[in-house]
Amino acid sequence: MRMAKILVIDDEDQLRDLLQKLLTREGHEICIAHDGEEGVANFHQFNPDLVITDIIMPKKDGIEVITELHQSNPKLPIIVISGGRRAMAAGFNLDSVEMLGVRGILQKPFTHQQLQEVVKLALS
Repeated sequence: MRMAKILVIDDEDQLRDLLQKLLTREGHEICIAHDGEEGVANFHQFNPDLVITDIIMPKKDGIEVITELHQSNPKLPIIVISGGRRAMAAGFNLDSVEMLGVRGILQKPFTHQQLQEVVKLALS
C-alpha cells in the first residue's frame, strides 16, 4: 500500500489520537481537525490523498464536509466514521453517504485491521 497524506476529522479526542497513532505507524502523513469547519480549512492547506471524517460533529457535520470537499475535488476518496446509534438518532442514513461518493464506512467500534482494509481500499 502506498503511503498517503490523510486528513482525519473527528471531534472525539481519543478516537482522533488513536487514528493518528495507527495511521502514522503505517507510514502515512496525518493532519487532524477537531470539527468540520477546521477540517475544511485544513483540507485546503494540507491537500490530502484521503479524508477520514466523522458524521456527527460541531460547526459542520460530516455531510456538509463531504459535500464541500467534493466540490473542490470530486475524485477525493473519503471514509466516513459512524458512531452507529448517535448517527441514527440524528437521522443519518449510511446509505445516503454512499450516494455522496464515500469510498468506505467504518462503524464504531472498529478494529485496526478494519481500518487498514478500508484505507487500503479507498486509496486503491
